[in-house]
Amino acid sequence: MINYDDCGDIVKHFLIYTLTIKGRSRNTVDSYYHDLKLFFKFMITHFEQGIEFDNANAKTADLELIKRITQNDIYEFLYFTSRKRKNNATTRARKVSTLRGFFNYLTHNQRLLLENPVENLDSPKLKTSLPKHLNLDQSKQMLTNVAGKFAERDYCIITLFLNCGMRLSELVSLNLADVATNPIKVTGKGDKERLVYLNAACQDAINDYLKERHAKKSANALFLTQAGTRISKRRVQEIVDSNFKKNNMTGFSVHKLRHTAATLMFQHGNVDLRTLQEVLGHKNLATTQIYTHVSNKQLKKASLANPLSEVKRDRK
Repeated sequence: MINYDDCGDIVKHFLIYTLTIKGRSRNTVDSYYHDLKLFFKFMITHFEQGIEFDNANAKTADLELIKRITQNDIYEFLYFTSRKRKNNATTRARKVSTLRGFFNYLTHNQRLLLENPVENLDSPKLKTSLPKHLNLDQSKQMLTNVAGKFAERDYCIITLFLNCGMRLSELVSLNLADVATNPIKVTGKGDKERLVYLNAACQDAINDYLKERHAKKSANALFLTQAGTRISKRRVQEIVDSNFKKNNMTGFSVHKLRHTAATLMFQHGNVDLRTLQEVLGHKNLATTQIYTHVSNKQLKKASLANPLSEVKRDRK
C-alpha cells in the first residue's frame, strides 16, 4: 500500500482529501499519486536546468514551483508523456483528469492559486472503438471447457463474470456471507455498494463450488487459493487467461468478460440502458453506452429490412 510520503505535502494533502472526502477508491487515488509524481518530476527538470529526470525529487515541488506552472507548461508535459513515455491518448487523458482535479482543489478548495492553469486545458481526443467481447457461442464454449483440479472454483468464477458483469476487484472481494442471500451485495468503484441478482446458472455454480470449498477450508473469503488464502486478482487473471488459451481465443482479458456480459444482456436479453447501468454499477449513463454496439447480424438484418433492398436496376 502506498503511503504517499515521497511526494510534497500539497500533493499528499490532495490525495488524502480525494480518498477521504471525495470517496475515491484506493486504486484511483494511487493512480493520481503516480500521475502527479511523474508530473512534478518533469516540472522540476523543466524549470531547473541541469537536473536529470531520474534524479528529480517530486517531494521538493512546493507552492512556489506550482505557482509558476502555466497551461503551456502542462502541454509540454503531455508532449513529454506522448513522445518519451509512449503514453497513448487514453493514458494522457487520464493524466489531464488528474491535473484538473489537483489544480481545481488548489484553486477552489484551498484558495492557494489565483489562476487555474487547467481551466481551459484541452484533453486528448480519444478514439471511439467497440469493446471486444465474446459472442454467445464463444461464451458457451468457454464454460464448457473448464477443467482441472479446481474446476468447480474456476467454473464459478467465469460464470459470475459472464452472467453478472462483475469487475475483477468486486469478484475477489466477495465473502461467504455475501452469497448467503440473493441478491448479493458487491462493492464497486469508490466503495459503492450495489445489488447483483444471481440467476440459476450462478446459484448452481456457487453451490457446486461450496461443496468442494467447505470440505477443505473455513476462511471468510469466497474464492480461495490452494493455501486457503483469499484469491488474488493476478491469480484470477491467470485462470481466465489459461481458459482463453485452452479455447484458442486470443486478444481477450478478464475485463472482456465484463464487456461480454453487458453485450449479451443488451443484445439477447432486451435489457434497457438504464437497467444495464445499474447492473454494471456505472455512475454515468454515457459509460454504459459503449456496451450497446450492435452485432454484424443486427447490421445485416437492418440493411435487409430497408424497403428498397429488393429494388434493382432495370437493365433492358
